[in-house]
Amino acid sequence: MTAMGSTSAPSDQTIGGLGEGGLVRAVAALASGPTGSHPDVLIGPGDDAALVRVGGGEVLVSVDVAVEGRHFRRDWSSAADVGHRVAAANLADVAAMGGVARTLVVALSAPADLPAQWAVDLTRGLLAECEPMGARLVGGDVCEADVVSVAVTVLGELPGRVVRRAGARPGDVVAVTGRLGWAAAGLAVLSRGFRSPRVLVEAHRRPEPPYAEGPVAAAAGATAMIDVSDGLLADLAQLAGASDVSIDVRSGSLLVAEPLQAVGAALGTDPLGLVLTGGDDHALAATFPADVALPDGWTGIGAVSAGAGVTVDGATYDGPGGHRHFAGRG
Repeated sequence: MTAMGSTSAPSDQTIGGLGEGGLVRAVAALASGPTGSHPDVLIGPGDDAALVRVGGGEVLVSVDVAVEGRHFRRDWSSAADVGHRVAAANLADVAAMGGVARTLVVALSAPADLPAQWAVDLTRGLLAECEPMGARLVGGDVCEADVVSVAVTVLGELPGRVVRRAGARPGDVVAVTGRLGWAAAGLAVLSRGFRSPRVLVEAHRRPEPPYAEGPVAAAAGATAMIDVSDGLLADLAQLAGASDVSIDVRSGSLLVAEPLQAVGAALGTDPLGLVLTGGDDHALAATFPADVALPDGWTGIGAVSAGAGVTVDGATYDGPGGHRHFAGRG
């Protein structure tokens, strides 16, 4: 996120010990350089996408990587499913800035014995996810590796104003659009060896982000916005930190759909926890001035105040806040 602190890490420090946030801060500070960012870098590290000036125009750019065994399993998801999933993660990043994705480049690393048809079907999934947005696959790279990984870089444009994570103000309303907890519930089902409820398994395999709502929120006056990829509470914490505010979520305003309730009962888990902490649905969360009518499809779920951190119903949430890369790894 935002570049701060030292540009180096202790010589005996591992990535796991440093953590995702610490690593990003160290790398971002180094990339910014001692004299600050380049004038053509309008928005650098710290948001869902960077905004750069190219040839007199402005381009949004973001990258994500998906690694077999960490982000997907080939016995749980088809190659086309993986294509949908990795494309969705990138398209949602652009939407979270108020933008529209236009082009993607993809790098595939894979063992030499991977069936060629798998790579073809992966591409079919990528193209199918991009087609409704009018985005195009324009290039990429292939190399040999021990496991399958897919890295996607997306370029997008702004039909209107850009919306960043920093910008939420005390008094703003917190709102969301899209599904929450569905992909996490699907993962929980698959992890227990089941394949139903099918709608949740499919949500894990092929999320349905509300891409069009990013520009809608920007046009409606959203003050801050973020792609919910690591979990609602975790990502709202990123937004609150970037904006230097606190956020309180009203649990009673969150929709706990019937399939989530069924999985909660079957697995002995609180379905509300899935909604609060489950990632990979790529819903959008945003803040709006209190005197602005929320766009259709957006639901108010909380409020912004002075302070720091994220609470639920006025109290610290008693449970994991969401996904953390390198958590517990040294």
